[in-house]
Amino acid sequence: MTPSASVISDQTWSRADLLACLQERDAPVHFERCNFDDADLSRLDLRGAQFTLCQFAEASFERALLSDTRWAGCRARQADFGLADLTNARFQDCDLNNTQWTRAKLASAHFAGVKLTGAHFAEVSALGIVFKDSLLVDAHLRSLSFRKQTLSQLDFSEADLSGCDFREAVFQGGSLRNAHLKLARFEGADLRDADLGGLRLANAAQFKGATISHRQAASLVEELGLRVV
Repeated sequence: MTPSASVISDQTWSRADLLACLQERDAPVHFERCNFDDADLSRLDLRGAQFTLCQFAEASFERALLSDTRWAGCRARQADFGLADLTNARFQDCDLNNTQWTRAKLASAHFAGVKLTGAHFAEVSALGIVFKDSLLVDAHLRSLSFRKQTLSQLDFSEADLSGCDFREAVFQGGSLRNAHLKLARFEGADLRDADLGGLRLANAAQFKGATISHRQAASLVEELGLRVV
């Protein structure tokens, strides 16, 4: 039988204090309204931990073990998750703006209602990663695969999506406005509900095989100075 998580609330943590806490407990810990701002949490084993309404501004999780962790309502602007193992981690309603995820393990990770503006996902292992109802404005997402996914309300405005695989993906709302799409693939994608603002007819070839609406097609034609009536 798996031990239930103990709850720790309303504390400010240093690395030394957290190490001592983890050594005293066999079960994963549930932290509520705790402050980890600027903390060095690199290489720590926090597998299965839960964080609710916690603060992690500019904290370092470099190479930390964070698989099966749960994050709800947390704020972690400019935190560094580089090389961390976040397999099957879940983030709900969190502020993760300008975070770094370089070479992190994100297989089956799930982000819902999350702010990831300016986040940098370089060379991540991301098989099965899911984003839902999230802001990815100006995020670096090169070469990620969204193939066959249903993409619900994802704002990719100004994001670097170079080399991303959107084949057979279905966009439910969301935006690709002014995104960088070099070598991105959209064969079989359904883009009818997405905001394609900023797309030029000269770049339309890479959308060959995708489905767009009459309204979207008219906008592309208007780029040539023609009127659609």
